[in-house]
Amino acid sequence: MFAIIGIVVVIGMIMGGYLMEHGNLSVLFQPAELVIIGGAALGSFLIANPQKTAIGTLKRVGYIFTGKTRTKKDYLEVLLLFNELFMMARKDGLISLEEHINNPEKSKVFEKYPKIIKHHEILNFICDNLKIYIATTPEPHVFENLMEIDLEALHMDEESYPKALNSVADSLPGLGIVAAVLGIVITMGKINEPPEVLGHSIGAALVGTFLGILGCYGFLGPMASLLEKLNHDNAIIFHVIKTALIAFSHTWHPSLVVEAARRAIPEHERPSFTELEGAIKGEKK
Repeated sequence: MFAIIGIVVVIGMIMGGYLMEHGNLSVLFQPAELVIIGGAALGSFLIANPQKTAIGTLKRVGYIFTGKTRTKKDYLEVLLLFNELFMMARKDGLISLEEHINNPEKSKVFEKYPKIIKHHEILNFICDNLKIYIATTPEPHVFENLMEIDLEALHMDEESYPKALNSVADSLPGLGIVAAVLGIVITMGKINEPPEVLGHSIGAALVGTFLGILGCYGFLGPMASLLEKLNHDNAIIFHVIKTALIAFSHTWHPSLVVEAARRAIPEHERPSFTELEGAIKGEKK
């Protein structure tokens, strides 16, 4: 939502300032310049990125307008899930978790937490690491190293998307110059035309430079920056999960495991101790 507001502000302020100086908006409407810059940017994007990265980047551009950052409710779901799973393991043994982590979509425990079920990366991270722990019960430091390998692979994959978008943003000013140069070439062919014709042609050529710079610094650059922030926000919940699993591998009491995970949540989204306690009591009821 804020991204849409930002785009409206950028366009509104630029057009507003232009009109305050009695600029003619029709001069800025140059479809040929858009075709040159947009088409060249898309082509260079496809050249620079493999199919997986290109498709993934386009999908994540959609998240800029529809995606939401993690809320207190998201973190609370994770804490409640771990409280229930680890209390079950303490009471009935590790083997009692197998039916839930082998088929989480059919689990009566996991079905209470739909946001976790829908986020396949989070669901797989929880289930895969619990499976390997139950199967091998590794030392805590070995278990932590194993999760770090997984998280590093996830991070490397996710950071490729804002980098791909940022590379397109960086190319736009140069492509705007290409469009402007082509406009000047066309203008030189009209050198015998009256000054008003030449002025319009030169103005149209300069619009290419304007569009390239605006696209870079007004739109795609900020979008790439937002994607990086969304990735960081997503990484936090994996850190919270890792904290809980490490504490569990140290055979801490489930209440301490959940408290350790709660303290790993950023303060502005962290449920208070009282809120968590109330939510756990509500789940038991």
